[in-house]
Amino acid sequence: MTIGISSDFDGGNITVLNADGPKFDLAIRHDKDSDFYQWFYFRVEGAAGAPLELRITNCGASAYPLGWENYRARVSNDGENWTCADTSYAGGVLTIRHTPAGGCVWFAYFAPFSNERHHALVTRIAAHDHVEHRVLAQTLDGRPIDLLTIGSGNRQIWLYARQHPGETMAEWWMEGALDLLVSGDPVAQKLLGEATFYVVPNMNPDGSARGHLRTNGVGVNLNREWHAPSLERSPEVWHVRAAMDETGVDFAMDIHGDEAIPYVFLAGFDGIPSWTQAQGDLYTRFASDLAARTADFQTEHGYPVAGAHKANLSMSTNQLAERFGAVSMTMEMPFKDNDDAPDLRHGWSPERSRQMGRDCLAVLAGMIEDI
Repeated sequence: MTIGISSDFDGGNITVLNADGPKFDLAIRHDKDSDFYQWFYFRVEGAAGAPLELRITNCGASAYPLGWENYRARVSNDGENWTCADTSYAGGVLTIRHTPAGGCVWFAYFAPFSNERHHALVTRIAAHDHVEHRVLAQTLDGRPIDLLTIGSGNRQIWLYARQHPGETMAEWWMEGALDLLVSGDPVAQKLLGEATFYVVPNMNPDGSARGHLRTNGVGVNLNREWHAPSLERSPEVWHVRAAMDETGVDFAMDIHGDEAIPYVFLAGFDGIPSWTQAQGDLYTRFASDLAARTADFQTEHGYPVAGAHKANLSMSTNQLAERFGAVSMTMEMPFKDNDDAPDLRHGWSPERSRQMGRDCLAVLAGMIEDI
């Protein structure tokens, strides 16, 4: 049987340039109308027992070339359970070597979170009596922007993920957080008595379905639109921000993945014009308490801190802190592994992402009365 490669499915992305038996030269497609590319996801068929050598040849010019150093691609025999493949990077080429036991095997930049799984998650959480589901609007491709509202407390908490669609660990985080919120756990009971949660599990369903790394269906980076979103370019941000204006925001987390930094870390709102000590102290307290709770989080490695009045207000964390006086933050999880607690088989994984969601809510519960 001839070995073949396909990516014509939800979130798929790869182009076959050349094939020679089990050896393939491949290229990642750009996000539509954009220079960004880095996400890949494809299936190899008819390869049982074949020593595959998959060379992704255009990695050197991708969005984040430093993301390929010490990176390992994810591989799955069933599309559900993902482990790390033998991967190397040199001269702008990422080479994956793997000998599959079965006829089909899947490869991805990180474990995918499909639109089908997204809809199943929303349906499952919305089935609980104390959860309200609302479609804020349709995307440019006609997909729903889902909002889940949980709780009855006076504090307004917003959680949102996958502004950058290829950062699928963000929605795995959401799955863990949402499952905790509807579980009846004491952490959930305390949070839902003190706060109302507004949760957008996937801000960018168009980019997710198209197999994009960073942009929506018309090539727009949503996390550079929060100062002036438009219905023509960024309806996802326009509608979510409008809903935030209706409710107000006291605390917000924007969930992401980072291509290059092999740690879990937070980015805050330093440099916004109206920064206050009270805001800064609560942000620092959250980070410190999370580091004390789990070895999967740390505060030493991350992004440089902006100087006074240097914050980029087109980014959601800065915009929400400035617009509402909120304690807001961006959580970043690695595509690689957590160098503080490496897992040679799985790397950073869906389960660790889900657990991070649960840990973040537990930390929030410990300080919710001060938000």
